[in-house]
Amino acid sequence: VQLAESGGGSVQSGGSLRLSCDASGYTYSKYCMGWFRQTPGREREGVATVDGDGDATYADSVKGRFTISRDNPKNTLHLQMNSLKPEDTAMYYCAASHIRACSVHTLVVAIANSLGNWGQGTQVTVSS
Repeated sequence: VQLAESGGGSVQSGGSLRLSCDASGYTYSKYCMGWFRQTPGREREGVATVDGDGDATYADSVKGRFTISRDNPKNTLHLQMNSLKPEDTAMYYCAASHIRACSVHTLVVAIANSLGNWGQGTQVTVSS
């Protein structure tokens, strides 16, 4: 299983970015997928998840601004980020696991137990 993020960059506050995660090596459509972010000195934070049925969850800090989506035929996960704020600045990571119960917590636990994967990350920087 391999995950490759892209789409990060630098934008001004209020701007938008669209992150993508290309997945390979497994039956993508059945997997729990998610986006996480991390800044230096802090724990990795769950941003959004989407299960195989397309049901999504979001962190309170991004609700109404970010949208997670998946393109199953293309094995690609997206994160549309609008109304970006300086506090959204972080390295963003894609995550995947074959678990059925899909949430930030279950993804983290699954990957910690070698039942899923992280991507390498893509940097997002939002300036005020």
